[in-house]
Amino acid sequence: MVMNIRSKFSPPEKISRIFNAIGTPARIQILLAIGAGEPCVCHLEAVLGWRQAYLSQHLMALRKAGVVIDRRVGRNKHYRLNNPALLDLIQQAAEMEGQNLPRLSPSADCSCPSCRHDRECEQECV
Repeated sequence: MVMNIRSKFSPPEKISRIFNAIGTPARIQILLAIGAGEPCVCHLEAVLGWRQAYLSQHLMALRKAGVVIDRRVGRNKHYRLNNPALLDLIQQAAEMEGQNLPRLSPSADCSCPSCRHDRECEQECV
């Protein structure tokens, strides 16, 4: 008999695994920085101001827990939320605590391909 891995855990265990995976301030910031998009790692580095090695450790844990999905585009690895509803959950938790979530945006010198392309488009449109 073949056992489905997903049925291995009870619903409360599955929920607990998600909360455990996102249960650090660093990982919450990563999820907020990813948002509804699919940024590359170098973009996340620029937004958060963290070293790539530190960021990669957290991204690996989030990926293993099934919270984020990665995709390689050329030399860049891009991440997106497996379920964007997770942002709503984080927002609700912030509201319960009377907190405002930070707006995370890259620095003006972000050299990721996406930001560089956006800046080039802005300059052409001016």
